[in-house]
Amino acid sequence: QLEFVESGGGLVQPGGSLRLSCEASGFTLDYYAIGWFRQAPGKEREGVSCISKGRGRTHYADSVKGRFTISRDNAKNTVYLQMNSLKPEDTGVYYCAAHAFRQEMCDMFDEYDYWGQGTQVTVSS
Repeated sequence: QLEFVESGGGLVQPGGSLRLSCEASGFTLDYYAIGWFRQAPGKEREGVSCISKGRGRTHYADSVKGRFTISRDNAKNTVYLQMNSLKPEDTGVYYCAAHAFRQEMCDMFDEYDYWGQGTQVTVSS
């Protein structure tokens, strides 16, 4: 059974940084695309970033380009989301998810079907 443990969320001031981790168990991470999503209060869940299987092609939402970096460590079966220059609008519950795309792609966010439990990120002064 595919499971994730997300960690690294917390309270940070605007302009600060956090690194989220998504550790997988029950499957080999490299065979799946992994996405990070967030859901702010009263808003729909949105795809923030993702990384493909294989060569690790990445994709970022326009709202986080240049500030967030996604990476994977296959030896640790973990995907990371480094978040810099955080803004109050980055606040939300962040989830990681997986999907076994046939190709090295990841940005079809509606296709993800295995989900973690989420970690809260709050950006506030």
